[in-house]
Amino acid sequence: MKQLPLQLGPGPAQSFENFAVGANAAAVGAVRAASASPTPLYLWGPAGAGKSHLLRALAREAAVQGRRVGAFGPSLETPWTWGEGVDLVLLDGCDDFDAARQHAAFALFVEAATHRVPVVAAGRLPPVDLPVREDLRTRLGWGPVFQLLPLAEAEMRVTLQREAGRRGIALSDDVTGYLLTRFARDLGSLMALLDALDEFALSEQRAVTVPLLKRMLAEQTTKEGA
Repeated sequence: MKQLPLQLGPGPAQSFENFAVGANAAAVGAVRAASASPTPLYLWGPAGAGKSHLLRALAREAAVQGRRVGAFGPSLETPWTWGEGVDLVLLDGCDDFDAARQHAAFALFVEAATHRVPVVAAGRLPPVDLPVREDLRTRLGWGPVFQLLPLAEAEMRVTLQREAGRRGIALSDDVTGYLLTRFARDLGSLMALLDALDEFALSEQRAVTVPLLKRMLAEQTTKEGA
């Protein structure tokens, strides 16, 4: 069955507290400790595994501590500049870096080493398989490398129902099953869908059911096509 991507806008702020850990406890612990070490750390795994979530959670925690974070990714135009006072560098989507961004990322690594600033990076592939220049590949794989594993179906069900409960939504097994079989298992998108469902159910004064979900999605499709 074809799985559908969701485009429903941003979900709640991503933090370590709302990250579904699953089999990734060691990786999460390493990320939380990464800002205290100048040794780079790299995360890899498929889309939806939580790489960007963990980088944003780390940035959020660092900001609360009053630290300055430099965050860079494939959608950010070059040149990438080293900001004064930056004490944590984040690189996301490393597998999508073009030649200019690879050059910029390597320059950031050089600056980070000079200032003993931690670098935490992420991509869909391990460093050895990244389509990047060799000196950048070496820097990305210099320190600990962790693979993020997707949640098993049972863990995904528990996470969806727990997050639904936090939003005040009674999510039945049939709605959970519909979500997991009809949509891409990307927790970020699924959390955004829960928020949209909550708002829609409140506006309709109805409980969340599969028919209500179908109607919400149909109305969204109609609006987008208008």
